[in-house]
Amino acid sequence: MGQDKTQQQKKRLNPKDLWRIALLILGAIALVQQLRKPAEERTWQGTVAGFMPYDFRRPTAERLRDAYWNPDGPIITNKAIGLGWTLNLGAIKKRMIG
Repeated sequence: MGQDKTQQQKKRLNPKDLWRIALLILGAIALVQQLRKPAEERTWQGTVAGFMPYDFRRPTAERLRDAYWNPDGPIITNKAIGLGWTLNLGAIKKRMIG
């Protein structure tokens, strides 16, 4: 009986697993969106499902800095590469110090 309960717990998806699956699906949709466009119109950046930002371009030092260390920017920014948002540590530090 104890083994049955353990096996049932293993079969259930926890919220972390569901979030990963959702991100995987949204990433795949974003990729398909870009691949459906003619090659010359592909930007490899945009939003998927009307709200989730993505950027599949090769990251540059400027985009990385703007996303992760921009004291004058917002606290939450779009990721420099990938799907979703990230914390702008420069903005957080500036607001903490004053």
